[in-house]
Amino acid sequence: MNLHQFRFVQEAVRRNLNLTETARALHTSQPGVSKAIIELEEELGVEIFARHGKRLKRVTEPGEHVLKSIELIMREVGNLRRIGEQFSAQDSGTLSIATTHTQARYVLPVPVAKLREAFPKVNVSMHQGSPDQVARMLIDEVAEIGIATESLTQYEELVTLPCYEWQHMLVMPADHPLAKQENITLEDLALQPLITYHPSFTGRTKIDLAFAAKRLQPRIALEAIDSDVIKTYVRLGLGVGIVAEMAIKDDGTNSDLLSREAGPLFGVNVARVAFKRSAYLRNFVYKFAELLSDKLDRAAVTKAMSSRPNDLDI
Repeated sequence: MNLHQFRFVQEAVRRNLNLTETARALHTSQPGVSKAIIELEEELGVEIFARHGKRLKRVTEPGEHVLKSIELIMREVGNLRRIGEQFSAQDSGTLSIATTHTQARYVLPVPVAKLREAFPKVNVSMHQGSPDQVARMLIDEVAEIGIATESLTQYEELVTLPCYEWQHMLVMPADHPLAKQENITLEDLALQPLITYHPSFTGRTKIDLAFAAKRLQPRIALEAIDSDVIKTYVRLGLGVGIVAEMAIKDDGTNSDLLSREAGPLFGVNVARVAFKRSAYLRNFVYKFAELLSDKLDRAAVTKAMSSRPNDLDI
């Protein structure tokens, strides 16, 4: 057996058992993939996949166990590569970050700049997506570190740690009727067209739960994944915006909008960092975590990475 066979099996599962797509993804031929998988099955003495003719239909029960072992083997192969990279080039390489638009736009620029200052030979590769996509990029080893507010704790393959707390803000034009109101309630907001995040982004769950707890049906006029888009439509008068507080910078760019803290209405959100469980982290990954939060020193990250899947994350 060899690593090529393991990669073929792993990729076949990722591609929903489509061997043509598997071969295309691995830049090889479909017959070659099929032959390698059959040879591995013959060597192991079990069928990894149930078949209908030449088509793979499902993963067998012994195949599930084989896949778990392959996952462990391929993870350690990746760790070996990273160990080699670190000790052959201590201060260079690529840091791959998976995150949402809000984090990439408003939170990460300063930590990334400081990392580049500390490690000028380190390149940064930024991958943006939904929180679920961030989790999948970590699991598939497209990225080494992920930052998001939603979803990350739902994957046992990941180790997550709290990074910082934040609240939502209400934004509206200065001449909006609610701008003169000192205390804005959920009942007040339910009467207004609202512009906020897509349900899977930037703490939207907390917003929906707050209205549901009061048995209110908010009027969502527009949903977006980009805070700047939300603010643009607020300026056009389409409604009251609900954005993350880090999107309201005191830099003069939002001087035409009135903002109000919405933490009392929607509660506090926690942005988290995540790593693939048991992954080997290079020195500059630890450094980047420290730059994100003083809670994320090397000792805290190392302790979390050594925890078992059923342990509570820090």
